[in-house]
Amino acid sequence: MVTRIWHGYTTPENADTYEAVLRNEGFPSIVAKKISGFRGIQLLRNNLPEETEFVTIMWFDSIEQVKYYAGENYQKAAVLDKVRKVLSRFDEYVKHYEMRVESRAIE
Repeated sequence: MVTRIWHGYTTPENADTYEAVLRNEGFPSIVAKKISGFRGIQLLRNNLPEETEFVTIMWFDSIEQVKYYAGENYQKAAVLDKVRKVLSRFDEYVKHYEMRVESRAIE
């Protein structure tokens, strides 16, 4: 399993707008592509006093599926023009990590 992790930051005033675009447009469009090996996407939010940090985590079976999704320059962040307008800064490049160990709570 490979995780694709990216950080974006916005002002507290723009945070809800950014999140709404991802919830209503960005994430549904990714899921609708039905990419082979794509396992899911998560959005994390951290409200700080001066800015709001967002972390996007995508899950893929392998780096080959990441490359299929993101293209030849798969390490470059793909940021929608619509959200660039509300972000104050963001990672230009995405980080990819190979999952080595996973442990889950037993219910």
